[in-house]
Amino acid sequence: MNTETFYYDNRWAKNFLIATMVWGLIALLIGLTAALQLVFPELNANTSWLTFGRLRALHTNGAIFAFVGNSIFAGVYYSLQRLLKTRIASDALSKFHFWGWQLIILSAVITLPMGLTSSKEYAELEWPIDIAIAIVWVAFGVNMFWTILKRRERHLYVAIWFFIATFVTVALLHIVNNLAIPVSFTKSYPVFAGVQDALVQWWYGHNAVAFFLTTPVLGLMYYFVPKAANRPVYSYRLSIVHFWALIFLYIWAGPHHLLYTALPEWAQSLGTVFSIMLIFPSWGGMLNGLLTLRGAWDKVRESAVLKFFVVAITCYGMATLEGPLLSLKSINAIAHYTDWIPAHVHIGTLGWNGFMIFGMIYWLLPRMYNTSLFSQKMANTHFWIGTVGIIFWALPMYVAGFTQSLMWKEFNPDGTLVYANFLETVTQIVPMYALRAVGGSLYIIGMLVMGVNVFRTIKSGNFIKEEEDSAMPLTKVFKKAKGEYWHRWIERRPVQLMVWSLVVVLLGGILEIVPTLMVKSNIPTIASVKPYTVLELEGRDIYIREGCNACHSQMVRPFRSETARYGEYSKAGEFVYDHPFLWGSKRTGPDLHRVGGKYSHSWHYNHMLDPQSMSPGSIMPRYPWLFGNPLNTIHSQEKLNVMVKLGVPYSQDYIDNWEHYMDLQAQAITDDLREQIEEVDVEKSDEIVALIAYLQRLGIDIKAEN
Repeated sequence: MNTETFYYDNRWAKNFLIATMVWGLIALLIGLTAALQLVFPELNANTSWLTFGRLRALHTNGAIFAFVGNSIFAGVYYSLQRLLKTRIASDALSKFHFWGWQLIILSAVITLPMGLTSSKEYAELEWPIDIAIAIVWVAFGVNMFWTILKRRERHLYVAIWFFIATFVTVALLHIVNNLAIPVSFTKSYPVFAGVQDALVQWWYGHNAVAFFLTTPVLGLMYYFVPKAANRPVYSYRLSIVHFWALIFLYIWAGPHHLLYTALPEWAQSLGTVFSIMLIFPSWGGMLNGLLTLRGAWDKVRESAVLKFFVVAITCYGMATLEGPLLSLKSINAIAHYTDWIPAHVHIGTLGWNGFMIFGMIYWLLPRMYNTSLFSQKMANTHFWIGTVGIIFWALPMYVAGFTQSLMWKEFNPDGTLVYANFLETVTQIVPMYALRAVGGSLYIIGMLVMGVNVFRTIKSGNFIKEEEDSAMPLTKVFKKAKGEYWHRWIERRPVQLMVWSLVVVLLGGILEIVPTLMVKSNIPTIASVKPYTVLELEGRDIYIREGCNACHSQMVRPFRSETARYGEYSKAGEFVYDHPFLWGSKRTGPDLHRVGGKYSHSWHYNHMLDPQSMSPGSIMPRYPWLFGNPLNTIHSQEKLNVMVKLGVPYSQDYIDNWEHYMDLQAQAITDDLREQIEEVDVEKSDEIVALIAYLQRLGIDIKAEN
């Protein structure tokens, strides 16, 4: 049979690679700024859109969806064509995908510093952008499957299995976690509340790491590592076990982010069991990647590309061992809410994701520009600077995490806390934050070195817009080879592969989430828990807008050290009206679930105006704009109506007369402030009044029962 000549399209892989480098540098510079703000609080600059709470969300979204996301698409568009021996199916869909994704990232750059956020970790973008993400993601999936269906290779290579699983699972996670009812174009409330919202969010959050930061990057590993080493994948059968075991087990592990919280005990235990089992497929994949380099270690010493890949795969192995160990309750009791967790996360982000991306860039761009890399020496310099940067980032954070946990839990012989003032535990770790900033700076310097190297490489070559290849077309009649391995059947059937991937993923999601949503006994009600007043609801939205949940948790765990410090541990029934939940994942400041009534109105007023005036040595930003901004109540009634749709029991009288009730509560707080602070300049319409109302409400509903 005659071969067919065709041309690979390199344009979109190139565009996504350039976007990766540009957005990656921006995302990491924002991260460095946020890191420095924890060392020098004055860098918050008293400007609302530059505070830590807002920049932190922008940094995480930029690192995940702009830096890693663009690199994934670059790798997929390049490798998919060559693995399938065909051109990408639709130029129009490729163009729509590229520009749509960049506009989504740009919208995040605009909206997150404005405080337009849902507050849900790794899913902070508001509902119009969520819809845009779904549309662009589907366009990518359609283009990918269309390309697969017109392939000239009958069997699908292992990398494509991971790409398919990524597409279907991310679509599922994104849609379920972002189910919300809009209040306005810029505001919405999630359909789930409290414990249910927490479970759905961390089902999404953990698996966003699994199916956006791991499975597609594993697909890139299975393509680019063998290519760079000029060696076949170590074990085909191991790759089969790695794929199916990984996507089945990963989806169950989300609850390990919620150990010792108000989540039902059975869900916590389920998350722990499956997290431990994750070690085996994860390390199977790591070993498959490293053993692919067997016989090529001389090349590793010489090649910067292979150095990046080796460290990336090693970091993948470290992170996927540490993650399951952190799901053990004994270890989680030490690590959760401390800086140990960011250290763990950044081993994956900077080491696994970042170094895989750098290796791919150094391997790809010279080939697409028909030239050699400008400087191997500069690439090796980048490798060593980046490696030292990761060490300086992670090690201080591990030390900070251990320090925090030990100080939080230390008691005097008389049974009182040694460090009763939470601030003492913060000031001790500021030097560790400074070292982290040094590590981040080194990592960014390495990226700048890469930028110069890549620019000079591009200048020395000519871009190959279309690359010629030839292959035989698929025959309609296919005869199964004698003794063919059983898995080959599904490798020939991309639709069935997609369906079975979805079934495997859905199994864990349904069995874990549905009982929590449907079985009422999982979240027992507490009669004394009432909905937020309209002023408190507006204050809660300000709390969310300012990203306070990035530094403060609202979940007192059932530990002696926490109940001694904060009060009664948190109950599931206390959060039934919380849309969204705000349990947090990090304590840079103290837990706030029992802060209601602990301090006077004037203390909160002065603390938000100048934190160091009330807590000397505090690294919390100032919020001067809260004292001049009038509370925007244009959507207050609609917020109440949406809450009623979500099951919050507001009476019609309260909804109709919300202004009256808001005015009464605001006036009472304002009067108290004027009594407590001489010559205070406060109006009942100021945003600070609403925020104080919310803070004073936290955790007081069950005090009578205590």
